[in-house]
Amino acid sequence: MRYEKETGNTDKSIHLAEMQQEQRKNLQLSSLPASMLTWIEENCHDIISVIDEDGLFIYISKSVERILGYQPSQLIGKPWYKVISSEDIDYIKESCNPDPLMKLFYQLNVINSDGKSIWSSCTLTKLKDSKTGRTFYISIVADIRDKKEVEEIMIQSEKMSVAGQLAAGIAHEIRNPLTSLKGFLQLLQAGVRKEEYYNIMIEEIEKMETITSELLFISKPLTETKQLESIESMIHDVIVLLRPQAKMKSIHIEYNGSGKEKIYCDRSQIKQVLINLIKNAIEAMDQGGTIRIFTSSSDSHIDVSIIDEGPGIPQDIIHKLGEPFFTTKQSGTGLGLMITKQILERHQAFLEMKANEQIGSTFRIIFPVPA
Repeated sequence: MRYEKETGNTDKSIHLAEMQQEQRKNLQLSSLPASMLTWIEENCHDIISVIDEDGLFIYISKSVERILGYQPSQLIGKPWYKVISSEDIDYIKESCNPDPLMKLFYQLNVINSDGKSIWSSCTLTKLKDSKTGRTFYISIVADIRDKKEVEEIMIQSEKMSVAGQLAAGIAHEIRNPLTSLKGFLQLLQAGVRKEEYYNIMIEEIEKMETITSELLFISKPLTETKQLESIESMIHDVIVLLRPQAKMKSIHIEYNGSGKEKIYCDRSQIKQVLINLIKNAIEAMDQGGTIRIFTSSSDSHIDVSIIDEGPGIPQDIIHKLGEPFFTTKQSGTGLGLMITKQILERHQAFLEMKANEQIGSTFRIIFPVPA
C-alpha cells in the first residue's frame, strides 16, 4: 500500500496545516516554546505520531519526511494502516486491547512514499485525556534496517553453527535406515519378495526424509510471515531434528500437552527458539536423563516449559544469560539465548529461566493468547 502525493491543492494544504496546529493545542504541545518544538522535530531520529480514536493521524513529526519521504501534511487526517504493510495490519489490530494502560512493542514494515518497505520498530501507547475523555494512541517508529541486517547475519551464523553441531547425530540416525534398506534390497535381489518388505522400506525412507527436511530448515533464512500455528506441531518438528543428538547422550525427550494450543507467530522463528532451548538442555546433561516439555494455557497466556536434568543455573550468572557472547560452554558462541530473546520480543512473548529445587533448570516461554 502507498499514498499518492497531493499536488495542486493549496486550500487543502492550508486546511491541513491549520488542523495540525489546532491538534497541537489540543494536546497541550503549545505550552512549550515554539523554538523548543522546532528543535525537537528537526533533531528527532524517530517518527512520533498521535492517532485519534478513529485511527486517523492528527499529529506527526517532521522526521517522517527524512525516513518515509512524506510531508507531515500529507498524512494528517489519513488512517494509520495506509503506511503499514498489509501483512502487519491484522497483527496490530489483533494485539490491541481495551486495557487503558496498553503499551505494545512491534517490529514491522512501514511503507515509504515510493511504496517500499522499511523495517522498523514501533512502540504504541494508549493515553486518555482526563478533561475530554478522548483516547489517543501515541506511536514512536524507529528505522532499524541496519540493526535488522546485523541480526540476520548473527542468526544465520548461529543456525549454521547448530547445523554443524547436529551433523554427527543426524548422520548416525540416517545410517541405521540405510543399513535396513541395503539389507532388504539384497533380499529382493536374491529373489526373496514379500509385500511387508516394501512397506518397511518406505517407512525407513520417510524417516530419513523427515530428518533431512528439518536439517534443511536450519539453513534457510528466517521468514517474517505470522499466522496461527499449532505449538504441538512445531515442538514435534524440533524433536525430530534434535532426537539424534539426544540419543547419543542417552537423553529421552518427552512432550506433554493438550495439542490445542495455538499462537500467532512466524513458524520458522518460533521453531528456531525451540531448537535453541532444547539443544541447550541436551548440552547441559552429561549424565543422560529426560528432557520434559510441557504446554499449558490460561485466559491471558500460553506457556511452553522445557525442563532438563542438568546441573542447574548458578544464581550468580542467571541474570547474564542472554547477553551477547556470554556463554558457559567452551564451544558456545553466546548468541543462542540472545537471538531467542530477540525473536520472542517480536512476538510479544518473553522467557523465564530458573534453577529447579532438586535437579536441572526450567526455561519457560510465555506467549500472549491470540486475540
